Amino acid sequence: MIITKKLKDISSLIGSGITPRRDTIAFWENGTIPWLKTEQLGEYKIYDTTEKITQLALNETSIKIFPVNTLSIAMYGEGKTRGNVAILKKEMATNQACCNIVIDKEKADFEYVYYFLKTQYNQLRSLSSGVRNNLNSNDIKEFEIRLPNNIPTQQKIASVLSALDSKIELNNIINTELEAMAKTLYDYWFVQFDFPNADRKPYKTSGGKMVWNEELKREIPEGWGVQMLFHGLDVQYGFPFSTSKFTDEVTDKPVIRIRDILENTISTYTTEEVDQKYQLFQKDLLIGMDGNFHMNFWDKDGAYLNQRSVRIRSKKDSNVSNFQAYFELSPYIKAREKNVSRTTVGHLSDKDLKRLFVTSSKKTDNFQPKKTFDSLLSKIITNRLENQQLSELRDWLLPMLMNGQVTSTSSVTGKACYETEEEMRMAAEPEKK
Repeated sequence: MIITKKLKDISSLIGSGITPRRDTIAFWENGTIPWLKTEQLGEYKIYDTTEKITQLALNETSIKIFPVNTLSIAMYGEGKTRGNVAILKKEMATNQACCNIVIDKEKADFEYVYYFLKTQYNQLRSLSSGVRNNLNSNDIKEFEIRLPNNIPTQQKIASVLSALDSKIELNNIINTELEAMAKTLYDYWFVQFDFPNADRKPYKTSGGKMVWNEELKREIPEGWGVQMLFHGLDVQYGFPFSTSKFTDEVTDKPVIRIRDILENTISTYTTEEVDQKYQLFQKDLLIGMDGNFHMNFWDKDGAYLNQRSVRIRSKKDSNVSNFQAYFELSPYIKAREKNVSRTTVGHLSDKDLKRLFVTSSKKTDNFQPKKTFDSLLSKIITNRLENQQLSELRDWLLPMLMNGQVTSTSSVTGKACYETEEEMRMAAEPEKK
C-alpha cells in the first residue's frame, strides 16, 4: 500500500546551514570540520567537502552539524544545481543554500526518500520563487512523499537502486586511482627521467646519460627528442557546423560542443554532411578552445567535433600516448585558463598550439610507456561506459520502483518479481574473479 506524507511528517529535523564570515580568518584557517556547498550536491553520497571550517566558527555562530545519512537539497545554485539531492555520509555543516533533512528512521527509510526525491527533480525546481528563483525550506517541508506504508518494503526498493549506485561509485574510485597511477608514472618517467633502463634500474638515478635540449631548456635522456605537437600527434580542429541544421532528433551525426567535453555528453545532432576526419574515436583527447579550456578523453565512437575545439590522437607509429599528451599539455592549458580575466572570454589559437612540444621517448624492451598508458586509459574508458549503462538502468528502474510498477513482492507474480530483483542486484555487483 502506497501512502502520502509530507517531508516534515517523516523527519526529525529540517534546516539549512549558514556561511561563517569570510573576513574572520579564524573561522576558516586550518579548519577541520567539513562545510558543504550546493555544487557538490550532484553526487550520490558526500564523504568530504572542498572547504572546512574551524571549531571556533562552530562555537561562535549558529551553524549546525548535521548527522550521517542526512539528505541535503540544493535550494539555489546556477544551471542544474537547484533541486539536486545527496546523502551526507559524514557529519558536516553546510551553507545556507542547502536544505538538510534528517529522516526519522521510525517513520521512513532515508535512502528510499532520497531516491523518491531524485524522481521529483523537476517538481522541486518548480517550487522556486522570488527574484532569484530559489527554493525555500518551508516549501520543501510541505513537499509530499509517496512511499510504501512499511519500512522493510522501502528498504528493499532502495537496495536495488543503491546496488547500482554503489557500483558506479566504485568505478569512479577505481578511475581516480588509475588516473593517479598514470600521473605518478608520468612524473617518474618524463619529469624525473627515472624510467627503467636496460638493467631495470631508474635511468637518471643510476647515472644514465643526459643531454641538453634547447626547446625545453633542460636536460633530457640521451636518445630522446622533442617534437612539435602537430608533428608528434594527430591534431584536428572541429568542423564549423551550421547551427541551423542542429536538431534534437537522433541522427547518425552527434555533434560534440565545448559544453559536452567534461561530461562526455551528447546535446545535439546534425543533418549536415561532414568529412570523416572530424569523427571522434574512444580515447581521443579533446580540448575546448573558448571560455573554459575543458580537457577530457572522449569515450564514444561515431560523434563529430564542432568548431572551437581540438581533437588530439596518438599516431600509430608514435611512442607518444594520449595520456602523455594530456599530462604535458595540462600545465599550459591550466595556466592559460588561470590568466584569463573574469571580464573576458579566453581563447586558445592555432598559434598557441603550434608553440607546444611533446617529449619523444626511446622505446626499449623494458620501457614501453605508450603501451602502459594506453592500457590504463582503456580501463578508465571501460569503467566510464559501464557507469553510463548502470546509470541508464537505474534511471529506467527508478520511476517504476517508486510507482510500484516493479516490486520485490507481488500478489500476482511474486516469485518472478523477486527473481527480477535478484538479477538486477547481480548485474550491479562487481564481477568476481
